[in-house]
Amino acid sequence: MADTGWVPVIDLNADLAEGDILGAVDLALLELVTSASLACGFHAGNRTVMREAAAACVRHGVVIGAHVSYRDREGFGRRSLGVAPDRLAGDLVAQWEALAEEAAAVGATVAYVKAHGALYNTMAVDDDVAGVIVAALAPHCTVLVAPPGSAVETPARAAGMRVVTEGFVDRHYGTDGRLVPRDRPDALVDDDGTAGARARSLTVSGGVTAVDGTWLPLEVETLCLHGDHPGALRRARAVRHALGSAGVTVGPFVDGRG
Repeated sequence: MADTGWVPVIDLNADLAEGDILGAVDLALLELVTSASLACGFHAGNRTVMREAAAACVRHGVVIGAHVSYRDREGFGRRSLGVAPDRLAGDLVAQWEALAEEAAAVGATVAYVKAHGALYNTMAVDDDVAGVIVAALAPHCTVLVAPPGSAVETPARAAGMRVVTEGFVDRHYGTDGRLVPRDRPDALVDDDGTAGARARSLTVSGGVTAVDGTWLPLEVETLCLHGDHPGALRRARAVRHALGSAGVTVGPFVDGRG
């Protein structure tokens, strides 16, 4: 696919704070990304890690987001769970408030929200779950990160939220525009060069090539790296190099200053 000639500013985000302590990879990634989605304790992490991660984000000038999930530490939030709407709403608010409190303790604010794992995938196709997420979090946050063309976009915008569309540089896409399920051998992008090319393609060409070779137009404002993937730091450096070589400016999609 030929480049469009339009070279935008793109955000680079990572899903972080998913360990029992704040790891060296997380800290190193904060030198390369412009926003960080921090685990809020329900799929991973804890309040100590939240606070340490938020403080590190402040030091590096990285925008903080809440990475909310199903209550599923055993499955790392990657299992699709049938949760009653009231319980899900309460869990979402509890996660937001926990991170907001820990961020405030180090003089930071939480600027956006992004669902994790199965919840992220479900809100893209399930109107009911999308509605619960918006109703629960719109009173607390005005910015929601979501995949392009997802079910959550219409209710979120109707509630006054800004929807920031996201592309993944370390995951493959199916022909339906959704991420290839993790139980398939072709789910992950393991090659640094491929990840860099994916970042350039999403940013400059406005889409990606699906696993079957078809072109998928995807307009995105932020690119995601998974901090728990093997080689995440090396891959982040490759992505930054690829974007820089293409003349792309890397910058946050929202002002995260309180």
